[in-house]
Amino acid sequence: MGIDDLVSKAKELAGDAKDFVKEHGGDLAENLKEDVGELKDIAQGEGSLTDKAKAAVDAVREHGDDAAK
Repeated sequence: MGIDDLVSKAKELAGDAKDFVKEHGGDLAENLKEDVGELKDIAQGEGSLTDKAKAAVDAVREHGDDAAK
């Protein structure tokens, strides 16, 4: 693969990323805002550091499961 092929592939990937953000940008921002709020609540809540870490992992996994649907 030569430099021209690499440049072409990079442009293709950048275009795909730009299209994805245009299509899902608002959703991504809103979802991220919700996730940060939930993780902040977990961090400031009651429980040990281990309990908080487990709750944070569960929260992120649940969101990932929702996004896959």
